[in-house]
Amino acid sequence: MKSKITTLLTLLIASATFALGADSNSIEITANDTMQYSAKAFEVKAGQEVTLVFKNLGKLPKAAMGHNVVVLKPGSNVATFAASAVSAVANEYIPTDDTQKALIIAHTKLLGPGEEDTITFTLPAPGAYPFLCSFPGHFALMQGIITAK
Repeated sequence: MKSKITTLLTLLIASATFALGADSNSIEITANDTMQYSAKAFEVKAGQEVTLVFKNLGKLPKAAMGHNVVVLKPGSNVATFAASAVSAVANEYIPTDDTQKALIIAHTKLLGPGEEDTITFTLPAPGAYPFLCSFPGHFALMQGIITAK
């Protein structure tokens, strides 16, 4: 009987550990009409695939209050990137010039109210990877850091 209980406990602990490990590189972010992300800091494991789920919970139309998540390389100048994004209307505010494009690790689609997008990407090395909303004027409030360890 003791042996069965010990085995059962071992399996339960192993299952819980596996479940926690499986979710450690998953990120869920929501945004709303007050230009806010639900969270501004995340930790993930460097060199492993990250799954990011992004949801726009707002009600205002996409043309007025669209949101996205753009993940940049460490050391990127978020303000310069956002300034470049303003002129990229046809590309949903993702810069098209080579200098700024080279900074992008990954990005979601520009979402309207009630929309959702899921992306996967890998942060290759430990570091602080900034993320922002590139819709004009939003980056001032809508930015954060993904720390890869």
